[in-house]
Amino acid sequence: MDLAEKARVHAALGDPIRLGFIAELELGDRTFQELAAAASVPGNLVAHHLDVLEQAGLIERSVSEGDRRRRYISLNPEPLSGLLSTRSLLARSVLFVCTHNSARSQYAAASWRRQTGRDAESAGTHPAQRVDPRAIKVAMERGLDLAECQPKGYESLKSSVDLVVSVCDRAREFGSPLSGPSLHWSVPDPVKGGTLKAFRAAFADIDRRIDRLATSTETGL
Repeated sequence: MDLAEKARVHAALGDPIRLGFIAELELGDRTFQELAAAASVPGNLVAHHLDVLEQAGLIERSVSEGDRRRRYISLNPEPLSGLLSTRSLLARSVLFVCTHNSARSQYAAASWRRQTGRDAESAGTHPAQRVDPRAIKVAMERGLDLAECQPKGYESLKSSVDLVVSVCDRAREFGSPLSGPSLHWSVPDPVKGGTLKAFRAAFADIDRRIDRLATSTETGL
């Protein structure tokens, strides 16, 4: 990052409202309306501050793969390296959810278990008959074995968890299967992309988010 880029980042962070938005986005993606509610400021002011953050390369916006009228705002953490003081969450166990429980949520649960040694489950709103073979292949490339995993629905959930993480826009908009803290990660559906490249990009995104979440959670022990 050159000096001009650094100056834009520091200028973008020089406002309490924008700093509040960064804090809201540290661990999960939010909608415009959610950020407006968190900051208790009018929409036109929210739009201005988001434009500043976007121009500084600190946030990205994407259209929901579920409700196309929604847009999710996500944090680009790279320009903020060393500057974030992430809030801490209790996460002895995590439930990852998506639509079909055939790729993203299965991988996220396996990645979480490997990264933290803690419990993780996964489930889908409309589970598929099997884990996608491309998910199995790409997960194996990344050192995780999904070959014996079986998709399951919300009705099969038996245990409580500390945190629910949706890795799919549709699952997030469907509603959380459990009460309590939740986060949303707007990870594009690799099955829709249909290529191994799409699966590799989705799983790399999940691993980056897992790493951030893992360093920001407590076991409560």
